[in-house]
Amino acid sequence: MSIKLAESEFQILGCFSVISQLRPHLEEAKFLEQVRYQMKEGYQVVFLELEEQAVAVARFRISTCLALGKFLYVDDLVVDELKRSQGYGKQLFQWLIEYAKNHGCKHLSLDSGVQRFGAHRFYLMERMSITSHHFGIEL
Repeated sequence: MSIKLAESEFQILGCFSVISQLRPHLEEAKFLEQVRYQMKEGYQVVFLELEEQAVAVARFRISTCLALGKFLYVDDLVVDELKRSQGYGKQLFQWLIEYAKNHGCKHLSLDSGVQRFGAHRFYLMERMSITSHHFGIEL
């Protein structure tokens, strides 16, 4: 078992089956292009690999804002539905925390859909706090 940043096309595409469980609207044919585009803006993909297969994936970026200063924002954090509750999410989450600290971040944040109760339990067990409500409007 190892945790790696996805850099090659093979590694990025190897994360699709896990990411698509959280983001089922994604098309595999466009996934690599979209990830590569976002990487130009600072996004990164990290995955926990078990037996040469991604079982947990996170997409994240480092940014700065007035409210938080320098922070790591997690866009997606998902564990393969057949591999959940085996500690893989916790290991990947801890990796993200260490990465943030090593890159001078003072905060790690993420948004989670209101319907994702299992994810909320996980984040609360990892000592995260619910610090705001996120509002949006489709344009």
